[in-house]
Amino acid sequence: MTAAYQSEFIELCMQLGVLRFGSFTLKSGRESPYFFNAGLFNTGAAIGAVGRAYAAAIAASGLDFDMLFGPAYKGIPLVTITAAALAEQTGRDLKFAFNRKETKDHGERGSIIGSPLSGRVLIVDDVITAGTAIRESIEIIQAAGAEPAGVLLALDRQERAPQSRLSAVQEVRDQYQVPVVAVINLADLMQHVSKLGQAGELSSMRQYRERYGLAD
Repeated sequence: MTAAYQSEFIELCMQLGVLRFGSFTLKSGRESPYFFNAGLFNTGAAIGAVGRAYAAAIAASGLDFDMLFGPAYKGIPLVTITAAALAEQTGRDLKFAFNRKETKDHGERGSIIGSPLSGRVLIVDDVITAGTAIRESIEIIQAAGAEPAGVLLALDRQERAPQSRLSAVQEVRDQYQVPVVAVINLADLMQHVSKLGQAGELSSMRQYRERYGLAD
């Protein structure tokens, strides 16, 4: 059963066009009945709501961590607003950092902006597609002598990777032995669509899940 913060997040995504239903060709070549574009969280009110949803997901997960890290580029505003929401809603004033794509060779130099990486670090991003950004983030954290504490996402599509029986989320979990938490997943979306009575969209999502969904 979806929690209130999850339903509110789905409604927000639908209102902003972040979540759309139809027929969309993904990078994998699959024809998906829905599409999620976090780049459309592009106003102050929208990104503020995202931060509150991420903070609620953290509270529900019970994750143990000391600071936050956002992989460039989409992870940068997400980690910033999540840190702000945690401070405002829970009183936890946590340090956060993000990386540059290119290492700066002047001024303060280096590739990390914000707090030095230390302790248990929670990675904040939008989705895991191939897992590349998350793997790079874990390498950055470990190279700094810190420990990855987990990954926080907006959406878990709960579908197998093209060349695997596992999803990209499961591959990250298994390879690095870290928890991966999402504000919403495919099952949450389907439950919400069902409540709205959108039979056509629900049927398409069920067919997609049967074809590409996880075995469990």
